[in-house]
Amino acid sequence: MTAPGAGVARFGPVPESIDPADLAAWTVHADADVVVFDKPGGVVCHPSKRGPCSSLVGAVRLATGRETLHLVSRLDRETSGIVIIARHAAAARAYQMAFQRRQVAKVYLAVLEGTLGGEVTVDQPLARDRDGPVGIRMAVDPAAPDAKAARTHFTPLATGGGYTLARVVPLTGRMHQIRAHAAWLGHPVAGDKIYGPDPRLYLDFIRDGWSAQLQAALPHHRHLLHAAALTFDMPETDAASAVARSFTAPVAADMVAFCRERMGVGDVDARGVPFPSVLAPSASRGAP
Repeated sequence: MTAPGAGVARFGPVPESIDPADLAAWTVHADADVVVFDKPGGVVCHPSKRGPCSSLVGAVRLATGRETLHLVSRLDRETSGIVIIARHAAAARAYQMAFQRRQVAKVYLAVLEGTLGGEVTVDQPLARDRDGPVGIRMAVDPAAPDAKAARTHFTPLATGGGYTLARVVPLTGRMHQIRAHAAWLGHPVAGDKIYGPDPRLYLDFIRDGWSAQLQAALPHHRHLLHAAALTFDMPETDAASAVARSFTAPVAADMVAFCRERMGVGDVDARGVPFPSVLAPSASRGAP
C-alpha cells in the first residue's frame, strides 16, 4: 500500500489528469461502433468540472476528436475493469437495450474482508441508507418505500490472510449492489470507504484525500472490486458490433499484488479462476 506523501494524488495513487496517449494501453476492443476500456481504479467515467482529461469520457473525446460519445456502461471511480463507450447513438441504443432486456452477463472479482465459507446468493432489496452519514450509501431495507429488488451471487475462489477472493455475479443492476450486499453479508469489499468499517471515512476522503488516518483504517487505497467480464447475447442490429460477444479485462495489477502479498494467492485470471499463466495484465492493446 502506498504511503501518504509518496507520489499519492488527492484521490489516491492515480493521476488526477488522464494523458490521452495512455488510452491505447487501456483499450481492449475498438471498432466503428464502440471502444471498450479496461479502466484503472481511481479514474472517473463521467465528464467533470476539472477539465476534459479528468475523466475517461473527456480523454476519449480528445483522443478521437468526437464531441459526442455515449457511455454505455460505467463503473464507480474506484472500481476497475470493463467500460464501454459507444461512438454513435445507434450503437449506444443497441447496447443499452441489451442491459434493459437483461441480455448481459456481468462477472466481477472482489476481495472481501473475512472468510466467505461457501457460495451464497443474496436476494435482498436495496434502498438509500436513511440513517447513515453518507447520502449515496445503499442499504438492505425491505421496508423502505424506495426499496428495489436486488440479487447477487458470490462464489469464493481463494482465501488467505483474513480475506476472500470471490467471483461475483450481479443478477440485477442496482447502484452499489455488490458492495452493499457484500457488507450485508458481513464481508465488505476490502478497502471500501463507504461500506467498510466506518462510512465517515468516505467523508474524510472527499475532504482531505488519501491520508494516514485512512491508511491505518483500510487495507488498500481503493475498494478491490474489478469488472472482469461483460457478455452480450442479443440479436443482430444496425450496429455492427451489437451482437453476441464478450469483453474481458485481466485482473487489475494492484489487486493481483494484494492477492499475492496479503493473501498468498498465486495467480488469478480474468474469469476469477486461480490460474498461473494469465496473471499479468495484458501489455499489448489497441488504439481508440
